Amino acid sequence: MLLKDKVVIITGVGPGMGCKMATIAAAEGASVVMSARSAAFVDGVAAEIVAAGGRAIAVPSDVTRIEDCDRVAQAAIDAYGRIDGLVNSAFRFVGGLPFGREALPEWQASLDVALFGTLKMIDAVIPHMKARREGSIVNVSTRSTMQPLAGEGPYVAAKTALLGVSRQLAMEFGPYNIRVNSPRMGWLWGDPVRGYLTAKAEKRGVPLDEVVAEIVRDIPLGVIPPDEECARSVLFFLSDHARMVTGTSLDINGGQFMM
Repeated sequence: MLLKDKVVIITGVGPGMGCKMATIAAAEGASVVMSARSAAFVDGVAAEIVAAGGRAIAVPSDVTRIEDCDRVAQAAIDAYGRIDGLVNSAFRFVGGLPFGREALPEWQASLDVALFGTLKMIDAVIPHMKARREGSIVNVSTRSTMQPLAGEGPYVAAKTALLGVSRQLAMEFGPYNIRVNSPRMGWLWGDPVRGYLTAKAEKRGVPLDEVVAEIVRDIPLGVIPPDEECARSVLFFLSDHARMVTGTSLDINGGQFMM
């Protein structure tokens, strides 16, 4: 099992890759602590994991509130005694927003969630990791940091900042045997993207398959990467197979962007 006996916190657990990371981590032997604003959703995911024989708790929380981040970390300690890994996947996304003064509040809001929410969550767990001199932190970023799209400035700015933060903290935390990495995700085929592309197809008056085919043409592997497959790649960073991997990024996009 990839994550046998590890205790993992995952933020931003929603109906897409966040949910898949939680369920797969549990299936791979981890005790999972899930954070999200929607209590009903994370409670449901936790119940599914437990029903399947896994170990999980849900902690409804808002990563922009440092007291909530402290509460998530303490819940992990109270339930499982330690924290081995943290996946920061909470984010805020608003597309179609050209730069301008009226858009600045959205830039701030995106940074508050994806950047400062990540920093607050790291601040909450790092004393526990330092005390054990071991840990792995994964800050989920995006292909858009390398191939930005018009109108996505707030999201891209926040996710780009995570790349620099990850390298900086990998340097600072390395002496404590704590690793920090930041994968860049591309398209993730699951309910959120399916819904987004369905709405896009309806607006254009074309079949969903046509919109999907336009995207797939730029992906060498010939498929929009399933969110569960991408989740497994992210969880690799938490495993003992990545003990010598820190301060780096991994492009998880089916080859749509290569570097």
